[in-house]
Amino acid sequence: MAHLFRDLSLGHSKRDTPPPPPTIMPPKPSALSSADDLPSPLGQLAATLSDSDLSLTAFEIFVAACRTSSGKPLSSVANHSSANSPGQNSPNSPALQRSITSTAASKVKKAFGLKSPGSGSRKSPGSGSASGSGQGKQRRPLTVGELMRNQMRVSEAMDSRVRRALLRISAGQVGRRIESVVVPLELLQQLKASDFTDQQEYVEWQKRTLKVLEAGLILHPQMPLDKSNSAAQRLRQIIHAALDKPIETGKNTESMQVLRSAVMSLANRSYDGSYADSCHWADGIPLNLRLYEMLLQSCFDANDESSIIEEFDELMEQIKKTWGILGLNQTLHNLCFTWVLFHRFVVTGQVDLELLSAADGQLAEVAKDAKTTKDAEYSKVLSSTLTSIMGWAEKRLLAYHETFDRGNVETMQGIVSLGVAAAKILVEDISNEYRRRRRNEVNVARERIETYIRSSLRTAFAQIMEKADSSRRASKNQPNALPVLAILAKDVGSLAINEKQVFSPILKRWHPLAAGLAVATLHSCYGNELKQFISGITELTPDAVQVLRAADQLEKDLVQIAVEDSVESDDGGKAIIREMPPYEAEGAIANLVKIWIKTRIDRLKEWVDRNLQQEVWSPQANQEGYAPSAVDVLRIINETLDAFFQLPIPMHPAMLPEVMNGLDKCLQYYVIKAKSGCGSRNTFLPTMPALTRCTIGSKFQGFGKKKDKSPNPQKRNPQVATNGDSSSGIPQLCVRINTLQWIMGEFDVLEKRIITLLRNSESAHVEDFSNGLAKKFELSPAACLEGIQQLCETAAYRVVFYDLSHVLLDGLYVGDPSSSRIEPYLQELERKLMFISDTVHERIRTRIVTEIMRASFDGFLLVLLAGGPSRAFTRKDSQIIEDDFKFLKELFWANGDGLPSELIDKFSTTARSVLPLFRTDTETIIEQFRRLTMETYKSSARSKLPLPPTSGQWNPSEPNTLLRVLCYRNDESASKFLKKAYDLPKKL
Repeated sequence: MAHLFRDLSLGHSKRDTPPPPPTIMPPKPSALSSADDLPSPLGQLAATLSDSDLSLTAFEIFVAACRTSSGKPLSSVANHSSANSPGQNSPNSPALQRSITSTAASKVKKAFGLKSPGSGSRKSPGSGSASGSGQGKQRRPLTVGELMRNQMRVSEAMDSRVRRALLRISAGQVGRRIESVVVPLELLQQLKASDFTDQQEYVEWQKRTLKVLEAGLILHPQMPLDKSNSAAQRLRQIIHAALDKPIETGKNTESMQVLRSAVMSLANRSYDGSYADSCHWADGIPLNLRLYEMLLQSCFDANDESSIIEEFDELMEQIKKTWGILGLNQTLHNLCFTWVLFHRFVVTGQVDLELLSAADGQLAEVAKDAKTTKDAEYSKVLSSTLTSIMGWAEKRLLAYHETFDRGNVETMQGIVSLGVAAAKILVEDISNEYRRRRRNEVNVARERIETYIRSSLRTAFAQIMEKADSSRRASKNQPNALPVLAILAKDVGSLAINEKQVFSPILKRWHPLAAGLAVATLHSCYGNELKQFISGITELTPDAVQVLRAADQLEKDLVQIAVEDSVESDDGGKAIIREMPPYEAEGAIANLVKIWIKTRIDRLKEWVDRNLQQEVWSPQANQEGYAPSAVDVLRIINETLDAFFQLPIPMHPAMLPEVMNGLDKCLQYYVIKAKSGCGSRNTFLPTMPALTRCTIGSKFQGFGKKKDKSPNPQKRNPQVATNGDSSSGIPQLCVRINTLQWIMGEFDVLEKRIITLLRNSESAHVEDFSNGLAKKFELSPAACLEGIQQLCETAAYRVVFYDLSHVLLDGLYVGDPSSSRIEPYLQELERKLMFISDTVHERIRTRIVTEIMRASFDGFLLVLLAGGPSRAFTRKDSQIIEDDFKFLKELFWANGDGLPSELIDKFSTTARSVLPLFRTDTETIIEQFRRLTMETYKSSARSKLPLPPTSGQWNPSEPNTLLRVLCYRNDESASKFLKKAYDLPKKL
C-alpha cells in the first residue's frame, strides 16, 4: 500500500521553503458574513470547533479519501494562479495528480442551469492564465488536490504536512483501507512540533485535532455512547489535559499509547459487538454533515462566490469518496447539497437565479428521497433543513410586497417554489397529521399561497394606511385636502392593480384564484375601516361623500379583478365573491342624503309654523295680493333643490324622488296651514230650527219643544267668528285664496327647473328623464286645488250666512212677505261681490262668485223651508217668492256680464223645483206627502204617519220638504192636517 500513497501524492514540498502563511488563509470579504441569521440546520456541534477548524478537518479527510482511490487520468490545460501555489511541484500520482478537464461543461451544471465563473478580469479556476510570480511563464495544469487546496484556502505548508503524514501512515499500515484508519489519531502521531515553523501553531493544530476526536467519538458518535464508558472517560481526560499542556505524541510514548487505546476502543464499536471493519470517528450526525458541508462549499469559485467552478463534476467525483469516512449516502448528499446551494444563494445577495433554480431542482430530488427513506435520523435532519429553508422563504413571502417588486419578481417565483416545495415535503412526507387525513382534503401548495397572499396584503394595507394617514396630516391645512379613507381607497386600488399585474401571474401557478384572493383580502381590510367610519357618520359632509364614493369605486374595481380572475374556476368565482360582502357605500350615501333631506324638511316645516303664525293675510299688507310667506317658502324650496344637486353624490336621479316627496309634503303642509282656522261651508250654516206650525205672533212655537219667550232668529253656529276683521274675514280669505292660486302657477316653473338641474347633474342618464312622475309635485297641487275650493266655499257661505245674515236670515220675509222682500239683500250682496272680484285672482273670480251664488240659493231656500216661527206664506205669496228668486239670479247674470246662464241654471235647479210647491194647493201637497210617506215607510205608516227626519236636501219628492211647506203654509187645511197627523192644534 505504501506505493499507493507515494504515487497518489498531492504534490512535492521541501522543508527549506519560506515560512508558510497561517494554516487556513483568511477568506476575501464577501456576502458570506450575511449568513449570521441563517444558522446551519445540519446541526450545531457541542465541540468548540470553528468553521476554519471544520474546513481543515474536511480537507484532511478529502486528501485521505482521495489517496486510496484510483482512476484514469484526465487531460487539461487548467491551472490556478495563487500566491500559495507551488511553481515547482511535479505530479507523482496517476490519481490525485491527474489534470482536470475544462473543455466540457459540467453535467450537473447543465442539469441545474448553473452559470460558470465570470469572464474577463475574473478568471475561473480552470482558465489558462499566468501568475505574476511566473512572469508570464506558462504553468503546468493543476491537479484535483491542488484545486481543492486552493478552493478551501488551505496553505501550501499545511498541505505538505498532511501529505507527508499520510505517506508515513501508509508506510506503517500497508493493506488497510482508509475507512479503517482514524485519520486525526494517525496525524497526531505523525506530525511533530518540528513539522511546524511555529510552536504555537503546532499547539493550536494539536488542540484542534483532539477536539475533532472528541467531537467524533464522544460528543457526536455514530453509535450512542454509554456515559459510563471507560474509554470515553479516559479520552475526555486526555483531551482536557492537552488543552492545558500539549501531549507527547511519539509512537512509543505512554500518553500516545493511552490515547490510541481509548480512541480505537471507541472507534471500533459496533451495534452487534463484533469487530468493526471500519472506524467510526467522523460519521456521527451532525459532525459528518458539517464536514461535508465544508467540502461542498469548495465547489463554488473562490473569485465568484455565486458560481460553481467549471471542474465541478470532477471535483464532486472526488468529494463523494469521503462518503465512506463520513458515513454518507446519496440521500444525505442530496439534502446537504440542497442546503449548500440555498445557503450560497442567500449569502451572495439573493441575485443569482441559477443558484435558486439549482436549489429548487435539488429539492425535487430530496422530495423523492423523503418518500422512500424512513430513517429517523435522516427525517430529523430533513425536517430541520426544510424548516430553515421554509422559514427563511416565508419571512419574505409573508410580506412579499416589502421584499419584491417588478425588478426582482423573478426571484420571488424561485423563492415561492422553494418555500412551497419545502412545505409540501414537511406536510406530506413528515407530518403524521397529514397521513391521518385524506390527501384530497389538503392542498399544501394552495394553503401556503393563500397564507402568503393574505398575510402580505394585510401587511401592505397597514403600510399604505399609515402612509395615507401621514399624507392627510401633512395636507390637513391645505384646501380640498382628501380624507384618509379616500386616499386609502385610491392607494388600495393601485395596490390591487399592481398585485394583479406583478405578483398574481406568479402565484397563479400554485393558486388559480391568486388575484381574486388578493383583492378579497384587500376588500376585507378596507371594509373593516369603512365600517368604523360609517358608524361614526351622523350627517352628510363633503368628507363623508368623498370617502363613500371612493369606497364604491374601489369595490367595483376589486370585484372586477376578482371576476376576471375566476372566469375559468370551477365555481365561477362564487367562493371569492362570497368573501366580499358589499360595502353598501351607495346605501350609506343614500341614508345620509335621507338624513340631509329630513333635516332640511324639518327646518322648512318649523319655518312654516313660525312664519304663518306671524303672517298678516290682509290685502293692504300684501300688495301683490298673496302672502310673502308663499314667496319665501318657494324660495327655500329652490335653495334646497340647488343644495341637493350640489351634493357630490353619484345618485341624484335615484334620490330626487325622496327630495321631491319631502318638499311636496312640506308645501302641502304650508297649504294646509294656510287654510287652517278659516272654517268651512258647514261652519257658517245655521243650525236647522225645530219643525214648526205657526204664523207670526202665534203662541205655538213648535211641537216637542219648550216655548221661547219671544220669536228669535235662527240660532247661529257657535263656531262662526264674531269679528269680521279677523284672520278669516273675507279680505283675509281672498288673500289666502290668491296665495294658493299663485303657488299653483309656480309648479310648472319649479318642475322645469328641476329637469334643468337634473340634466346638468353628472350622475344623470337619459332614462332618468323618462319617468316624469319622479320630477312632479303631486300632493301639494292637489292640496292647493282642495284648499282653493274650500276657501271659496268658506268665503261664500261666510258672506251669505254671516256677513249678510241680517238682511237674509233675519230680514227676508219676516212678518209680511210683501213688506220684507229680497232687495236689501241684493244690494249688500252686490257690494260684497264687487269687493271680492277686485281682490281675488282673476282665475278664481268665477269660482268664488259661483260659490256665493250657490250659498245664496241655499240661503233663499233655508228662509222658505226653515225660516223659523217668524215666517208664514200663503199661496198668493208664491209670486213674490218667484219674482225675488228671479231678481237673485239676475244679479249673478248681470245682463250677461256675470256668470253664464247655464251655470246659473245648474245651481238653481233645486230652488226652481221647490218654488212651485208654494203656489200648489194645500190638499195636493197633503196627498203627495201621504203617498210619499207611505211609500217610504211602507207598513209602519198605515196606522200613523211618522215624522220624516230633516235631511236638508230639499226636493219636491222628499217628505220632509213637503211637510215643511205645509208647516209654513198659512191656511186652515194645513192646520187641520198637522193637528190630526201630529196632534197639532187646529187653530193657530
